Amino acid sequence: MTTPEVRTRAVRLGPRSLAALCLVSAVGVAGFGWPLFADPTSRVAAHAQDAPWLFAGLLVLLVAVVMATISESGLGPKAVAMLGVLAATGAALRPIGAGTAGIEPMFFLMVLSGRVLGPGFGFVLGSVTMFSSALLTGGVGPWLPFQMLAMGWFTMGAGLLPGPDRLRGRGELALLAAYGFCAAFAYGTVMNLAGWPFMGALASNVAFDPHADVTANLARFLAYCLATSLGWDLGRAVVTVVLTLALGATLLKALRRATRRAAFETPVTFEPR
Repeated sequence: MTTPEVRTRAVRLGPRSLAALCLVSAVGVAGFGWPLFADPTSRVAAHAQDAPWLFAGLLVLLVAVVMATISESGLGPKAVAMLGVLAATGAALRPIGAGTAGIEPMFFLMVLSGRVLGPGFGFVLGSVTMFSSALLTGGVGPWLPFQMLAMGWFTMGAGLLPGPDRLRGRGELALLAAYGFCAAFAYGTVMNLAGWPFMGALASNVAFDPHADVTANLARFLAYCLATSLGWDLGRAVVTVVLTLALGATLLKALRRATRRAAFETPVTFEPR
């Protein structure tokens, strides 16, 4: 008789971390989407060139999410240790394909980690991993908070997929591969939104036009994505799918075994002698 596998989450979304996550996500949506929804006559559109520095304040809010999550009871020393190990592994994987047609193996690790360890852990892990990899590769700049937020959403989404306790085997791998494929394109799309408004006159037919309406700018943005990042996003998606199908079963078992043995949510007690 086999004992059913128990899924434990290293990070539970407590009230403070949930509130901080909602706040940073709301600000992030505004930070990514303002070009499509700002009125052409608004002061936001008139000062578009200042937006990267204004929205760099996202970094402060992302740190608040991490600190709120760590300070709550769901994240103990063992979970912090696993967070550090996975973040360091993801940061080390990122430079492998830097500058090479979207070969970014860190994304499949984020998908599997978010699946096993839950959405709370996933958001923190994605943000911390992107920050660590930026320090490792010298990619620190006004775009970094956007990358941290997008990667946090990417990893959190894997933790929100259905069937975390029941779905196993090929069905789970197929689900994770499908999610990784779609989410890889979503990540590239939202990151395009972060940089697209600041192209200026470099490509006038696809650049953001502060005087155009939403429909015109949306058409320009889609053309921009097709012209500049489709190949990169496709490479990222394919690599994520291939690695998930090839290594996913082994890595999922290892992560689940480590989570059970660590017993993150089991309080430490001392018995009297």
